[in-house]
Amino acid sequence: MDIAADTTPEQLNATHRALRVAWQAHRPALSQRRDDLVRLRDAFRARIDAMDAAIRADFGHRSEHENRISEAMVTLSAIDDALAHLRAWSRPRRVGTGWRFWPARAQVRPVPLGVVGILSPWNYPVNLALMPLVSAIAAGNHVYLKPSEHTPRTSAWLRELLADVFPADRVAVALGGPAVGEAFAALPFDHLLFTGSTAVGRKVMAAAAPNLTPVTLELGGKAPALVCADYPVEKAAARIATGKWFNAGQTCIGVDYVLIDAARQEAFVAALVGELRARYGALASPRDYTRIINARQYERLDGLVADARARGLAVVEPFGAASPDAEAGLFPPTLVLAPGDDAAVMQEEIFGPILPVLPYGTLDEAIARANVFGRPLALYPFSHDRASVERILSEVPAGGVTVNDTLLHFGVHGLPFGGVGPSGMGMLHGRHGFDTFSKLLPVFHQSRLAASDLLRPPYTGWVDRMIRWLAR
Repeated sequence: MDIAADTTPEQLNATHRALRVAWQAHRPALSQRRDDLVRLRDAFRARIDAMDAAIRADFGHRSEHENRISEAMVTLSAIDDALAHLRAWSRPRRVGTGWRFWPARAQVRPVPLGVVGILSPWNYPVNLALMPLVSAIAAGNHVYLKPSEHTPRTSAWLRELLADVFPADRVAVALGGPAVGEAFAALPFDHLLFTGSTAVGRKVMAAAAPNLTPVTLELGGKAPALVCADYPVEKAAARIATGKWFNAGQTCIGVDYVLIDAARQEAFVAALVGELRARYGALASPRDYTRIINARQYERLDGLVADARARGLAVVEPFGAASPDAEAGLFPPTLVLAPGDDAAVMQEEIFGPILPVLPYGTLDEAIARANVFGRPLALYPFSHDRASVERILSEVPAGGVTVNDTLLHFGVHGLPFGGVGPSGMGMLHGRHGFDTFSKLLPVFHQSRLAASDLLRPPYTGWVDRMIRWLAR
């Protein structure tokens, strides 16, 4: 896959203008949107092998099966969901007016916004680009996509795919680094979506502010798995291992740290080590273990472990003989036991294969500890006790939750996906994504005869009495 040159500022502006002019001249009808989604689905299916090759080349290596699960399966299911519900989502939604306005009618009518901008990240470079694009197209918009510069081959694959499906004035792709991203965010979009880090999210929001561009931010945070004392250690370890080491931990909703009752910490760590060795063998030639995206991220992760060692924390290496290999991007799974809140691994979202394991004494203590680290994009309570789960859900604010497992709420298109506070704002997926990229237009239909015609000055006599009665 050829890596194209960066998009220039002049090209950014010209492409944005072309998208807007085309949308104003011909707003996509429902039939056009459906045809677009069908063509996208067919073209995507035909290019899955090329997608897999591009992603693996960008990462140095990523598990083919992880690519097919997280990129192909998730994206195709989002397209199928939109096709199945597009007509229903697009219908006006009747709203009651209340008896005071009888016999008038009211409705909410989803209408397209115009030109939507999407800034997508490197960690899931296909699904986090195409899933919001599907929602935006379904809602009747034109789309300008700027994928990550850290996955250049996949970005080129995306541009080729979308150019084969859509006219250039309906969907366009910009390529380039941070300077292009900054200029992209400053374009006068009708809506802008950014997926990435909280720090960059602040910059995107600031760039969009002069145009008063509405923004949806999908960020991150330190997502906890909280294992209650009643939940089996082995099953918790297996499901948390999936939520942590899928994509080598480079997942915005991945498990960032574990809270486990102190009496079972040792057993939990042993179960995790067993899971990792069963999944990845000796880690000598790990076909199913994804690499770290680039040297900068690798060095950052290495620094987190170095800080833990310098503090005298217990560091468990399930593959002790498999030392980190920076050149190959291979960073082995690593556990850090009982770090304090001041440790580097607890100061930032880890976004890699390092897992802090924090013991707690009581559920009160565990909930208080989870709330120290802000409002994460995801929360994973593990308990068969309904009261304990309900308490965690009510006392630990988070963007989304999977109970007794990890990650899976992301794949349920009927559930809204989005953060809260520092983990983001706005909602995506399914109808929620469709609504995000629509203007939900309120429409009031007055009847031929209306009592309001009589409620006008002079406010005397029966008019006065009627108003006082209505406002009682």
